Amino acid sequence: MTAVRAEDTRTRLLGMALQLFAEHGVEGTSLQMIADALGVTKAAVYYHFKTKAEITEAVAEPGVRELDLLLVAAARHRRRGAQVDHLLDGFVELIVQHRVLVALFSSDPGLNRAIAKSAHGMDGLKETMIGLLAGPDADVAGRVTALVTLSGIAMAGGSPDLAGVDDETLRRELVDVGRRLLGRPRRSRG
Repeated sequence: MTAVRAEDTRTRLLGMALQLFAEHGVEGTSLQMIADALGVTKAAVYYHFKTKAEITEAVAEPGVRELDLLLVAAARHRRRGAQVDHLLDGFVELIVQHRVLVALFSSDPGLNRAIAKSAHGMDGLKETMIGLLAGPDADVAGRVTALVTLSGIAMAGGSPDLAGVDDETLRRELVDVGRRLLGRPRRSRG
């Protein structure tokens, strides 16, 4: 198998896995289901991934990597307000770009278990996000505000109730709500 064809198959495999995970859940999706949906053998799936956990981690990896890069970029700002604005705008963008994956994070324990076991675990990322939004010496109220903001944006962005909302409208509304929750000044819409 050529490298280009193998990468194309891997990309198709991950896209199909995400689609099936969204329909059946991680635990309700088998490697055989993925192979059948792609029209390949189970051996072809095993060529790329040895376990469903590896597939699950690979499905989530781009979003986790983008989040990590976002946190590094936000932390580089000198002013806290600029850090908060950068993180909020970038987090909303990630949520909008990865709606299906976010919905899975919010609803599928199988995905959460796979991510928790991965090298990328979310605890460090979550603490970094809270620290950037609430500040280094945040009290309980500041931490609660940061958590409610992050969780609310993620839950709303991945909600099936908002699946019909276009990306630009969803992005604008999520940023506006996040700014209000964090006490950031409103931006003009013009």
